[in-house]
Amino acid sequence: MAFTLPDLPYAHDALAAGGMSKETLEYHHDLHHKAYVDNGNKLLEGSGLEGKSLEEIVVATYGDDTKAGLFNNASQHWNHNQFWEMMTPSYKAMPSELEKRVADAFGSVDKFKEAFVAAGVGQFGSGWCWLVLDKGELKVTKTPNGVNPLCFGQTALLGCDVWEHSYYIDFRNKRPVFIQNFLDKLANWENVAERLAAAGG
Repeated sequence: MAFTLPDLPYAHDALAAGGMSKETLEYHHDLHHKAYVDNGNKLLEGSGLEGKSLEEIVVATYGDDTKAGLFNNASQHWNHNQFWEMMTPSYKAMPSELEKRVADAFGSVDKFKEAFVAAGVGQFGSGWCWLVLDKGELKVTKTPNGVNPLCFGQTALLGCDVWEHSYYIDFRNKRPVFIQNFLDKLANWENVAERLAAAGG
């Protein structure tokens, strides 16, 4: 199946009040994400994986040096599909049940946020930081470049893109501020709760 660029689930300027500008989304979605889709489709041809789902392609190509290009583009396509859904223009606090799960796992919501920011800041160069469900446990992780939780059999509940193109227009080199802002003004906690419930967590 060919990769297709999804429409954003909101207008390009919808996240501006939360600190992510229209210009950032125009570059990030319309150019960067589209490039992963276009390049991924070229690399998918003749790979033997044309009939597989995006998730199957990511898992099948992870760690395969002969298909590194396909993995990079397919994985980043998957990552960005999640990322757009993981943000909302109508920010709300965590649902109480999710808040309890997070507090139980990390000691408090604030300690979770500290761990999440530290993971993103500690990812040298490009990559992602994640809240995942791993064998029934909530964990904060980080991954380099396009690597994602699918590669480790984990369920992605929340992910933040810490490649510079994700934040440089709005936050310049202040990655810690960007990630904290993501948690406090952009994260779609209802989507996180839905992902957790769907995963049986």
